Amino acid sequence: MNPTGKRALFGINALIAWFGVLLSFTLTVLGTYPSQNTNPTSLGFAGQGLLGRVFDWFTYFTLWSNIVVAIVMTMLFMRPNRDSFWFRVFRLDSVLMIVVTGIIYNAILAASAKNVGLEVWTNFFLHVLTPIVTFLVWLIAGPRGWISWRIIGASLILPIVWLVFALVRGAFINAYPYGFLDVATYGYGAVLTNVGGIVVFAIVLCLIFWGIDWLIRRLTQRESARVSA
Repeated sequence: MNPTGKRALFGINALIAWFGVLLSFTLTVLGTYPSQNTNPTSLGFAGQGLLGRVFDWFTYFTLWSNIVVAIVMTMLFMRPNRDSFWFRVFRLDSVLMIVVTGIIYNAILAASAKNVGLEVWTNFFLHVLTPIVTFLVWLIAGPRGWISWRIIGASLILPIVWLVFALVRGAFINAYPYGFLDVATYGYGAVLTNVGGIVVFAIVLCLIFWGIDWLIRRLTQRESARVSA
């Protein structure tokens, strides 16, 4: 794909991600989310004042992943040839975190979610559309050749920072953003087992992404060689 086409895809991806994030944030600030909507999460969004609602909003991994996508895709749209070690890390984070968000929500949490009003749309953007679009844009536009063992290792830092933040905050307020992190109910043993499983799953996903990236580059090289022959 030519640079103009890639830049357009990066821009579309950024717009979709920002729309979902900003709509969700707006509803949170306005207190539109129903306070009883604490399932499948354990915090809720209403009834504790503006600062409490915003702090709860920012505690969700879903929002972290969507914000990372929005920022990274905006940066790629503004400068498609941007490259550095840490930008490669955040590019992998943008794909990894949003794919984990989409898979875990739709496979585990969606069945018990009760979305009403505009929340139906924020849920669709945050958990369905942005994950799908982000993965497809990465497949089509890359950038390619950016994944390595060092990049994979560094890409786990941000999710671990979120995890520590969620667990430490939960220890103080006795509430956790997701049931599988609920230490108050299940204890640290079960929660750490859940976390370990998710970390392993994330590493496996990174390896799958790496394999896909290698295959795409290989096929592209073969096609280029065939055309130039």
